[in-house]
Amino acid sequence: MCWHTLITQSSCALILRSLPAVAGLVVLCCLQLGCAVGGPSRSVEALAPLQFRGETLTVADVSRRVVTPELLNTDQAMRDFVALYTDGVSSDRQRLITLHRAIAGRGALGVQYDPLADGGAQEVFYRGSANCLSYAHLFVALAREAGLDASYQWLELRPEWTRMGERVVVRRHVNVSVNLGSGGHYMVDIDPRPTRDIAGTREIGDRQAQALYHSNIGMQALANEDLGEAWLHSVRALELGPGMPHLWTNLGAVYRVAGQHREAETSYLYALELDPGDHSAMNNLVVLYGIQGREAERSYWARRVAAYRDDNPYYHAWQGDQAAERGDWREALDDYREALALLPNESALLYSAGMAHYRLGQLEQAADHLERAVANAGLRSDIESYAFELEKIKRDMLAAAAPDADFQGI
Repeated sequence: MCWHTLITQSSCALILRSLPAVAGLVVLCCLQLGCAVGGPSRSVEALAPLQFRGETLTVADVSRRVVTPELLNTDQAMRDFVALYTDGVSSDRQRLITLHRAIAGRGALGVQYDPLADGGAQEVFYRGSANCLSYAHLFVALAREAGLDASYQWLELRPEWTRMGERVVVRRHVNVSVNLGSGGHYMVDIDPRPTRDIAGTREIGDRQAQALYHSNIGMQALANEDLGEAWLHSVRALELGPGMPHLWTNLGAVYRVAGQHREAETSYLYALELDPGDHSAMNNLVVLYGIQGREAERSYWARRVAAYRDDNPYYHAWQGDQAAERGDWREALDDYREALALLPNESALLYSAGMAHYRLGQLEQAADHLERAVANAGLRSDIESYAFELEKIKRDMLAAAAPDADFQGI
């Protein structure tokens, strides 16, 4: 099944569907989630108070000091905007496309991407800039106003690490899914990620999106060493999304910075009860036990992190990408081969390995990998891109064979 992509001037996409252990790892949206599994639930109300600089914050303080805005609220101007562009358009598909162009196009609302532009739908509408999560708030709100079935959607991506102050942040991504029934599913995105970086998608609910809003504020506060704000918003995020493992990992990071190591450990371990494969929680346990000098436990979780890393094709692909950026194509090829051993029919990995072969002058192997990439790709833009590179390689193969043909003809 092919995916078809439409790109407007502001690069918002509309898509039709017919690491090693690091210190202080936290997760920011554009975000990471885990798959909740069975296990005992933990009460957010029973969380230990945060104690720092002579101040104590309790869960009771959260309701008094943290307000969750109505992220999807619309006002009359926003409703008039939707009516202007969608009234009288009977087709759901055409109504979606028209609304998308009106929001993203420079001739209408022209919302632009800004990774620091948080806020709800109304704020984005009047400001004209958004990050992936705040753009999702705006599009979900306006699409629903237009009578469309729009939801938040989480994208599982290849690992991506970014330093934020003293900590390393794992960034993940949210966009919008619009269900048109028999008309197909669309994905709407202000900051389209390369399809080769997308490993899967999952819809999330409005309440979870609110949790992510608070989690982002909390992690920004942690980066600024404002532990009080970081803890208050992290707890509020958990009140809204107690089953989201990465929120427990982030809370643990706050406790650890505050020196409350027992509470940090409890939070990390509970994240792993919810998702035994949560590598962020594992990484943080390695750091915590290292600080405490608990070498046996640190070594155990370090081995678990290494096992997760070695079994993760996207980790090997990330290593290959790093080697390619350095121009070390032989090492890049070795890493892509390890990734393909775990995920042999992944078109993006086949393409990357093929291009590494090409850079090494191994044209036949390059062509073979590109042919397989074309055969396994699902997005039309990827098929066209891979086919274009494949034709270049085939021309180089003919050019390389031409001198021999001339010699034989003499």
